[in-house]
Amino acid sequence: MHLKRILVALIAVPLLYLYITLLPAVFFLVFLAVISALAQHEFHAMYKTGGTMSLLGTIAGVALFASAYFRPDASPERVLVMLLIVVFAVMSSARLFVKKDPSSALKDIAPALVGFLYIPSLLLALWYLRLDGYEWIFLLCLCVWSADTLAFYIGSSIGKRKLYKEVSPNKTVAGAVGSVAGGIIASLLFGSFLIRETGLPARVLIGAVIGAVTILGDLVESMFKRDAGIKDSGSLIPGHGGVLDRIDSLLFAGPALYLLRLII
Repeated sequence: MHLKRILVALIAVPLLYLYITLLPAVFFLVFLAVISALAQHEFHAMYKTGGTMSLLGTIAGVALFASAYFRPDASPERVLVMLLIVVFAVMSSARLFVKKDPSSALKDIAPALVGFLYIPSLLLALWYLRLDGYEWIFLLCLCVWSADTLAFYIGSSIGKRKLYKEVSPNKTVAGAVGSVAGGIIASLLFGSFLIRETGLPARVLIGAVIGAVTILGDLVESMFKRDAGIKDSGSLIPGHGGVLDRIDSLLFAGPALYLLRLII
């Protein structure tokens, strides 16, 4: 299992680096849309979302990224809110006519709507970070990967007190501290040449926040998976599970870094 994870990383990381640095920014937006659609598909499968609702939710995710591209003058908040209104109207109307029995209407609509809010809406922050420079994407990924790695090794070696056993029995308080420490270390090591305009206090803050929300993103996905009664969101990536399993931390860390970017 560990060998598969290492081999996938050795292949994927250089390809992703070349993809982000050599191609225009719009290609990164396409990449986000594809990743979002795959992760939404896994989320819908977790909750056995009906075909119509699943399709509408996925289309809505792609439409969100398309809207961000075709309306570059609009703020991300405006793009998201306006599309969310349309998405809810379309989904509720589709449920009204596709299935005449009104029972379980909310149960049918909710997973697709939550999936839209959970995945493409949060991933959208990465597009706006990319517009500020691909260096922000690299800093984000390095901080998240460092946080995950240090959390795993510290948690598995000295972690005893459980962090949230009802949701994720293997996570420990020591691992959570390691996650924050890993985020700070990566931000200090790489932030100095990736994001030169940030000072030392800002880099410490960035690393600490990303390290903290990395845990939160992981726990939220674990909550959904435990609720759905599954271990992995999918099996698309050898040794890594599903796409959603790989981006769960980024879903929360991306918006956090985007908000920090606005104030530092």
